[in-house]
Amino acid sequence: MSLFELIYKWRHYDISVALNDIENVKNLSKSEFLIWQKKKRWEMALTLYKNNSFYHQLVGDTFPDRWEDLPIVTKSDLQIDVKKLLSKGFSSNEIYVNNTSGSSGHPLKFTKDYYTQARVWAAKKYFFKMHGVNIGDKEARFYGIPKSLKGNIVQRTKDLILNRYRFVIFEMSDEIFNKWVEKFRRTKFVYVYGYTSSIVLFSRYLVKHKIIMKNLCPTLKVCMVTSEICTNEDRLIIEQAFGIRVVKEYGTTDVGLLGYECPYGTMHIPEENVYIEENEQGELLVTDLFNKTFPFIRYKVGDIAKVREQNCKCGSHNKVIAELMGRTNDVIMLPSGNISPGFTFYYVSRALLESSGVLKEFIIRQTALDSFEFDVVSDKPLNPSDIEELKKTAEEYLESGLRIIVNQVEKIERPASGKIKHFYSEIK
Repeated sequence: MSLFELIYKWRHYDISVALNDIENVKNLSKSEFLIWQKKKRWEMALTLYKNNSFYHQLVGDTFPDRWEDLPIVTKSDLQIDVKKLLSKGFSSNEIYVNNTSGSSGHPLKFTKDYYTQARVWAAKKYFFKMHGVNIGDKEARFYGIPKSLKGNIVQRTKDLILNRYRFVIFEMSDEIFNKWVEKFRRTKFVYVYGYTSSIVLFSRYLVKHKIIMKNLCPTLKVCMVTSEICTNEDRLIIEQAFGIRVVKEYGTTDVGLLGYECPYGTMHIPEENVYIEENEQGELLVTDLFNKTFPFIRYKVGDIAKVREQNCKCGSHNKVIAELMGRTNDVIMLPSGNISPGFTFYYVSRALLESSGVLKEFIIRQTALDSFEFDVVSDKPLNPSDIEELKKTAEEYLESGLRIIVNQVEKIERPASGKIKHFYSEIK
């Protein structure tokens, strides 16, 4: 048992017990599991209806017979005093309290009981074990960090307990990358974990300098990417640079792990903890099957994806996320009234900009219905013919008459969380 797990157990979060409970559910047959899951989601909804005044008011005087008639809970619904959202029978000294970063534009303070939070970590431990990694193994973490003194100390303490070294991603240059390479050379890291965009940027440096990290750090096993979309192109660049497998994790701060990739490349939903459905717009609605303190029932997490039944060689009968398309606010609104996912531009621009071999990083901002600005970090001036081809291809994928501006910049500014997106809509 790792130091982190021992401390968690001392603080009433017993991850071992929670993992054992999860594995017991995984051992159920498919039919038994579906009965268990249906019972759990109705049980949780009814428990919150009886004990959570906010949720009771949201549902109304009559508790519905059909699951689809339960209201959808949004972040804006929950952006009130957290004390008004806490269920009866719980006090602040016996619950887990945290808040989201607000990277989606909707920061949120939320609560969980100890057992529910232990299940979040247990699901993560199950995912790690699937890839030969344990919680507490030496982690190379590519993440941001709070700039406030208190927040910085808290995260550094967590890093110490969890046996991880944090590569802070706010400033990235060849000089810094060279120092990172030396850190890998001197440290027996077991796995890499962090934001896709930052790991890809570092990987470009490694490829450019013909460095394969596995040769410098033989203890490396796997790279786990999270928080940002990881395309097949991203995966190939990281695998080429690090010489290890790349697997994807999908989750949110408030609910926890929502998807994990198995060794066969399938993104499974941890249905032992959560029930996930789609609404008509393809937005994910998540029901936490164990959190009795807070109304995460049919909770709209703000992501668009496709949930499917799929037989997998790994033997899991859990539903899978067949396609994760990003945040609901990552959509392109066009003058014609058409709507397109923001990642359309990502694929269009990436292929063209990478063909020159000088692309380091870029983002796209929609500044008006017909106007888009590309902020590009490149080693040398962009070729005018590449820019013209970019404009032409963008119109082919979307529609004609668009105004495309390409800005060559020294660096991409990252928000406080360190997390970036490739497409930002600046229009209302």
